Amino acid sequence: MTRASLDKQPHEVASMFDDVAERYDLTNDLLSLGQDRVWRREVAKAVDARPAQKILDLAAGTATSSLPFARTGAYVVPCDFSLGMLRVGKRNHPWLPLTAGDATKLPFKDDTFDAVTISFGLRNVQDTDAALSELYRVTKPGGRVVICEFSHPTWAPFRTVYTEYLMRALPPVARAVSSNPDAYVYLAESIRAWPNQPELAERLRKAGWSKVAWRNLTGGVVALHRGFKQA
Repeated sequence: MTRASLDKQPHEVASMFDDVAERYDLTNDLLSLGQDRVWRREVAKAVDARPAQKILDLAAGTATSSLPFARTGAYVVPCDFSLGMLRVGKRNHPWLPLTAGDATKLPFKDDTFDAVTISFGLRNVQDTDAALSELYRVTKPGGRVVICEFSHPTWAPFRTVYTEYLMRALPPVARAVSSNPDAYVYLAESIRAWPNQPELAERLRKAGWSKVAWRNLTGGVVALHRGFKQA
């Protein structure tokens, strides 16, 4: 079994996700106590996909996150660099145009998508700034980005409890339900090492995005960042 390190070598991260692909959605549901469904609904509202719009769902995994966009009548492209995840996604959702791609070198032309989004995947990319720039490149002028990512709880006592859950409770639960529990140790470590809400917002601005703002979900356990590409 593969356990990626925090320097996030792409082949390590991709292989790790290949290992957990079969039970990934179920495991996430259990570990988040069902909150992942709430978070994804908020992503769908923020993206606000419309019929005939083109939506890029990056780090889409098994494409579960892409379904709300498809239901609106938008043309959604689920993209991920884990072939194992894409195989499971294609088996479950054969009508979706699942695409293999690296966030730092996306296989799309400039100004292609009306909206781009990535949920719980940006922190697994080796070069965050390159990924934010690539998302900007493939977005149409006037288009938008929505990033949903684990973040830093805003209430200090809860932040302490949350950190203890990540490092102590999460690995035993993962051992019970996941085919690769070491992957979830890495995921817990990557959450702790991730920039806080204002820091990520600043990185978005440096990549070119304007009108950058964020909203905390579940007390800051997750943050939803949004930005626009100037028309």
